[in-house]
Amino acid sequence: MTERRVVAQGTFDLLHPGHLHYLEEARAMGDELHVIVARRGNVTHKAPPVLDDRQRRDMVAALAVVDHARLGHPDDIFVPIREIDPAVIVLGHDQHHDEEALGDALAARGLDCEVARASAREPVYEDELLSTGRIIDRILSERGD
Repeated sequence: MTERRVVAQGTFDLLHPGHLHYLEEARAMGDELHVIVARRGNVTHKAPPVLDDRQRRDMVAALAVVDHARLGHPDDIFVPIREIDPAVIVLGHDQHHDEEALGDALAARGLDCEVARASAREPVYEDELLSTGRIIDRILSERGD
């Protein structure tokens, strides 16, 4: 029996419960979860990560729900997808990728896999922080100069 490989990808800067929810939901869609951690130089849609590439990859790899974690390719986001050959790519609920456009780009490259989107995680308690930006804002507010 072939294992159903799932890919999740993201920046994963300052891990928080929202990241864990995303990865748990992605893992539930298959038998093996591969996570591609974006290289700092490839993060252009938001502020660059605070933590370096290897530290973010190592933190993601340490999560029990993750079977394999790797850094993304520096030039072509489809290289690791081709190597992993997943059945499904799961996008985070708030990731900027367009599901249909990604599906078209995969098909154009001969990559046959489903594209799904994870659900949002609602805060469990009133002051819970579920985004790296909000964590940074809190740090600056409470500990900044």
